[in-house]
Amino acid sequence: MRDSARSDPRRLQLASFICVFDRFAMPPMLVAIARDLGVPLSQIVAAAGAYFLTYGLMQPVWGMLSTRIGLAATMRWCILIGGLATLTTAFAPGVATLTVGRAVAGGLFAAGFPAALIYVGTTAPLDRRQREVTNLMTGAALGTALATVVAGGLTYLVGWRSVFVLSGVLGIGSSLYLWRLVELPRMPWRAPLLAPLRRVLTRPSVLMLLVLAALDGAAILGALTFLPTAVQSTGRNAATAAGITALYGVAVLIAAQIVGRLSARVGRGQFILAGAAAGAVGCGLLAYSVGLVVAGIGCLLLGVAWASMHSALQTWATEIMPAERGLTVSFFAGSLFAGSAVAAAVGGPFAEARDFMPLFSAAAVVLLVVGTSGYVARTRWEHRQ
Repeated sequence: MRDSARSDPRRLQLASFICVFDRFAMPPMLVAIARDLGVPLSQIVAAAGAYFLTYGLMQPVWGMLSTRIGLAATMRWCILIGGLATLTTAFAPGVATLTVGRAVAGGLFAAGFPAALIYVGTTAPLDRRQREVTNLMTGAALGTALATVVAGGLTYLVGWRSVFVLSGVLGIGSSLYLWRLVELPRMPWRAPLLAPLRRVLTRPSVLMLLVLAALDGAAILGALTFLPTAVQSTGRNAATAAGITALYGVAVLIAAQIVGRLSARVGRGQFILAGAAAGAVGCGLLAYSVGLVVAGIGCLLLGVAWASMHSALQTWATEIMPAERGLTVSFFAGSLFAGSAVAAAVGGPFAEARDFMPLFSAAAVVLLVVGTSGYVARTRWEHRQ
């Protein structure tokens, strides 16, 4: 079973691709949707925040259910129904139905990437795990880059509704391709539920990791949520703003390969520290200016931060409690997207007022906290092993 599972990385990359594609397709459309529906930008940011919130809150739920339903089955069915939910969102007549549709889609697509990560954590040997995780991030990076470029271009040329149609169709098609993914052994439905939950949530090192994940999501994903809007505030169109934001995905794609090659020689704590430093510099630049050149450099540095810092934190989530890997990974992902939802809620009024300097400055400070705290926590954990 392990060899069969490891021989099919493309399907796991596809699962991460489509879930990330749907998540990153919306930020380039925020201004256009608000203008088309005739509502304040903050209401559309709130609709995006609803997606991030359900995406985060449903992670632990799917973490508990997926090992019982089956990891492959969970990915197939949730991506299929999530694609249908996104498709119906394309016909939303107002902000209320848009918000509900995005919330439903977020709750379903929430199952995809964590299930793929648990799958890798279960099948990959310890010495290859960081590399396998970065392979998953390659799919996520492609999803990020293509989502921002395609969403921005289609919004500018055709309209924002076409983006949801495309994302929905891709989700439905991807679920069919996932049907041949080898299923791993399932956990019995009668297996204890509360005891593993209590073990995960009472372990200090796990709680520290969850806090770091929430701050990671608030800083990097929060910055990326507002970046296209910030660039558009300078008079650029949605396609240009999306093209700049797509540099983040390109940077993740390249940096993830470098991190994968260095993973056998460089400590996880060092990846956390170096990535956080790169992200802090990037957010500092964005706080200074959202002009095209500076914004492009900021996006590249945020991509480096994600490939280095986030991948190290994500790999740690698969290692910290091997017996409860599914729950730990799902809580990690839940904390990540809950953090991004909080950032969207807090940052909405600032985006409405076109005051982006406080948003990016706060993200830079948070990344410095994550880098130093994460380095110390990871190093101490390794010494105790």
